[in-house]
Amino acid sequence: QVQLVESGGGLVQAGGSLRLSCAASGRTFRRYWMGWFRQAPGKEREFVAHISWSGGSTSYADSVKGRFTISRDNAKNTAYLQMDALKPEDTAVYYCAAGGQFRTIVTMTDRDYEYWGQGTQVTVSS
Repeated sequence: QVQLVESGGGLVQAGGSLRLSCAASGRTFRRYWMGWFRQAPGKEREFVAHISWSGGSTSYADSVKGRFTISRDNAKNTAYLQMDALKPEDTAVYYCAAGGQFRTIVTMTDRDYEYWGQGTQVTVSS
């Protein structure tokens, strides 16, 4: 069992930056891929980025590529999402998720993720 808690959300002006953190409980954090997803009002949850259990592989949604950076620190049981050049369309609740234990590859969808945090609100004003 993995419990996830996100932090770092807030209100920021367009062009600004935020860094989200996802703290995980337990000793198994390093076994899992970590993903970030987001859900805007009236829209379905969408993939943002993920990082492999080793940290050696990352993928991003086209909408955030070049602006967001995902990373992890297995010693601290924490994953991060650095968000730069934020746009109003980035406004959403951001969720971190863990899944794909020791898998070589996972899909950029939520079906490979077993554990989810409660989410943190990110609001970007224009």
